[in-house]
Amino acid sequence: MIRNPFRREDARRRAIEALQIRINAGARVPALYLDLGVPDTVEGRFEALCLHVVLVLRHLRRLPAPAADIAQDLVNAVFEQLDASLRELGVGDMGVSKRMKKLAQAFYGRASAYDAALDAGDRGALAAALARNVLAREEPAAAEGLAAYVAAADAALAATDLDALMETGPALPDPAGFAGPPA
Repeated sequence: MIRNPFRREDARRRAIEALQIRINAGARVPALYLDLGVPDTVEGRFEALCLHVVLVLRHLRRLPAPAADIAQDLVNAVFEQLDASLRELGVGDMGVSKRMKKLAQAFYGRASAYDAALDAGDRGALAAALARNVLAREEPAAAEGLAAYVAAADAALAATDLDALMETGPALPDPAGFAGPPA
């Protein structure tokens, strides 16, 4: 019997795709848009996706090997998805690279802001970053519910091991529970 040298790589690719699909599903929960004010626009969906990918990447950074490899594969897959989405929206080849550079800068800027606020336990800074980036508003109070959701999602992910994350996806709370004032 001849062994397929691509079998292991194919299984890894499928696992990353499954994780990405689950993250996308988390970023498209209607309560994010209806209850927490994320704009239901192309930009709003990008922001929700970035937010959820950042949360998963934060968790993967804290896990042992092969979590770092999975994190890199996930980032690659997300940016491949964004590239394909731009092309579907009709952006030409010349414009895709410029827009991808801007999207990457936005993604890593948001990751830095969210990480700093979450690491410091600073709910006010988190609400300010989320209001500015996700809600496109200047008032941090507008993002208090979203900040409470993000903090709860970060805590839920911290309680998830790598096998569970890869098997069932990120364990995220229901965003509808955070629509009122933070607890």
